[in-house]
Amino acid sequence: MVWDAALQRYTFHTFTSMTEPILECIPNFSEGRDEQKINAIAEAIRSVDGAALLHIDASPAANRTVMTFAGSPEAVVEAAYRAIACAAELIDMTQQGGIHPRIGATDVCPLVPLYNMTINDAIDCSTKLSQKIGNQLNIPIYLYEHSASQHHRKALPSIRKGQYEGFAEKIKMPDWAPDFGPKDFNPKTGATIIGARDILVAFNISIDTQDAQKADRIAKRLRTSGTTEITENQSVKIPGLLPRTRAIGWYTSDFDCAQVSMNLLDYRVTSPLQAWETCKAIALEEGVQLIGSELIGLMPESCLLEAGTFSYLKQEQDIPADKALLVLAGIEYLKLNQVKPFHPQEKILEYALHHAGLI
Repeated sequence: MVWDAALQRYTFHTFTSMTEPILECIPNFSEGRDEQKINAIAEAIRSVDGAALLHIDASPAANRTVMTFAGSPEAVVEAAYRAIACAAELIDMTQQGGIHPRIGATDVCPLVPLYNMTINDAIDCSTKLSQKIGNQLNIPIYLYEHSASQHHRKALPSIRKGQYEGFAEKIKMPDWAPDFGPKDFNPKTGATIIGARDILVAFNISIDTQDAQKADRIAKRLRTSGTTEITENQSVKIPGLLPRTRAIGWYTSDFDCAQVSMNLLDYRVTSPLQAWETCKAIALEEGVQLIGSELIGLMPESCLLEAGTFSYLKQEQDIPADKALLVLAGIEYLKLNQVKPFHPQEKILEYALHHAGLI
């Protein structure tokens, strides 16, 4: 396909002149409405020398905030601890509600090795962080992805299944005892999921309807796990169209429309462009159109270079040598600036790292 050729040209690159390791952390907090609480958590991150807060993504409808920061492994682990401690103090899960699945005040805290670190280095960091939080903050901790202690805990949705409301019973099950921290339910903080993972792109596509059921049907067609249909009293498993993709559909009052919310677990396998093009085709079958997309957190530059290249090729135009033009074309093609502003210097991972003086 055209996008395959384009993607081969642009991949997330290593700065070979760098010697210092850089670790990224992207904690998701179950608070997206109270600015004072969000700012306090952000200040906890900023209070650590060597850790740079790159971006804050808050959603009132989801009642969730995603913060992205990076720096030296030691500084990032300390900043993550302080942020999770602050969230545990300020967020009361007994009063929390929102459309996004969650199990705790800090729902999930991924650690991503970016430069001069191995995934094993990141696993070590996740273990140290988990032990400290479990011991000092008394929060049940589950390790996931590359850090998972058991295979059935590797996938985030598996741990989160049942959500906060079901965790008081789930935590009692032998297969779901926490890896660190207390073995009983903490009603105020809930539980937290921590682990080393690869770069993930959180990509939401808005469609021109308020019908969440249509978005959900599209999501089931797209996600790797697919869906199950009942035909002639038999269950038939229908695989999804996109590999390495998780997706759900919902209505968001943030934009007054339905969205297909996706986690692209490996952007080299399924990129935002591939997700956009496939979603567009399935949406037409549902009688709806795509009106824009939203990036939660940051994405590698190559995702936009690929989309921009595809846009020029589709119009049968020469591909410019200027990367800035390709990035702008990619933003336009994916309509990343339609539902809310998209600032490349804040939303493209390499640019944000450079602006923070980390690369």
